[in-house]
Amino acid sequence: MTKKAEHLIVISYDAFSEDNWERAKRLPNLKRLIVDGVSSSHLKSVYPTLTYVVHTTMVTGSYPDRHGIYHNNPCQPFVAENDQAWFWYKSEIKRPTIYDLVREKGLKSAAILWPVTGKTAINYNLPEIRAIGRENQLLKILRNGSPLYCIEMEKKFGSLRQGIEEPYLDDFSTACAVDTIRRKKPNLLLAHLIDLDDAKHRFGTKSQEVDEAILRMDKRIGQIIKATEMAGIFDQTAFVVIGDHGQLDVDQKVRLNALFKEQGLISQEKGKLSWLAYAQSCGGAAYIYIRNQNPEISQMVKKLIEKAIEEKRYGIENLYDKTAMGDFHTAAPGAEFMVEAKVGTSFSDSPEEPVINAMGIEKYATHGYDPNKAGYRCNFVAAGPAIKNNFELDEIQIVDMAPTMAQMLGLSFYECDGRVIKEMFED
Repeated sequence: MTKKAEHLIVISYDAFSEDNWERAKRLPNLKRLIVDGVSSSHLKSVYPTLTYVVHTTMVTGSYPDRHGIYHNNPCQPFVAENDQAWFWYKSEIKRPTIYDLVREKGLKSAAILWPVTGKTAINYNLPEIRAIGRENQLLKILRNGSPLYCIEMEKKFGSLRQGIEEPYLDDFSTACAVDTIRRKKPNLLLAHLIDLDDAKHRFGTKSQEVDEAILRMDKRIGQIIKATEMAGIFDQTAFVVIGDHGQLDVDQKVRLNALFKEQGLISQEKGKLSWLAYAQSCGGAAYIYIRNQNPEISQMVKKLIEKAIEEKRYGIENLYDKTAMGDFHTAAPGAEFMVEAKVGTSFSDSPEEPVINAMGIEKYATHGYDPNKAGYRCNFVAAGPAIKNNFELDEIQIVDMAPTMAQMLGLSFYECDGRVIKEMFED
């Protein structure tokens, strides 16, 4: 490759999947990148298809069983969702990342609400991190990001936010990205935008709100492109727009822990819940843990889930043992099984009855499912120096992203599971 980009901007378009492709590709700013670059609506994600799992795969080029981020959250039985810790910190990633490589080569990096970047050596880092319990949100961000940069962004653009509500949060993130491009000119910028993901979760995949989010996202892409023009670096910049997972509409939620409770596998002692078997929901999948890996309990759970699969009303598609989990390259420490939901069903951590909770007229969608499910691929667009024009790629993999991003910058990535997508580059 004779040319390389001096700057690379990666826009994580959360939940941007193949069902959105026909709509989005006609909008002016994404269309511009498609015509000037390469694209695919057949990008295969990793299992489980959760945001933190996938984003860590993007930047490491490694599968979850190697990079160590197997869920958004460590398993925390019976802890309320809003009180749970997440995988916020770079130290929890077991493989080197694209931003490690950029730093090693003496280049500058920036990240805006990119998952699992707390306490990392990114030059301009506004991490995605949340206060829990009595923690102070601002202090937590300052302690785990780049303090002066975070204060600067908050002073300039904090008025755009309304907490974490969308579309205001993405308006804030985009303003930060535009300002960072214009004034800092980082060699690598990673930006995580979640407006579409939020709309799908709240209103379902076929809602007007989803259409509106896609329109807003195209405008944000345009603002980021324009920022490179205003900074005088457009011709030296490569762009990547990438979805991390799809979403599927849900008709019912299944509480596996309520099923375990019915069978005496979860009980209450002295006002506290204890467990012999526990399901950690991944949305469209769930990890199942067995206390002390007791073989009798393991066999009991296996038969219980197999019976639930036969009954069909539980919406369970498959039960995977450790061998099958290894084939998927996923490995939650201590998890004995993994359960996959059918389309229309998702799982919940709650141990409270009823086991099956019908959604009724409520619209809801989620992710976490097997990435091989039909209609569940993601989208990928890349444009810039040495990249072919108006070229459509066949199926590609999320694990290919890190080595390919390194190639765009003229760098060689570390040993990993993915490959450089050589067919997207000019000869």
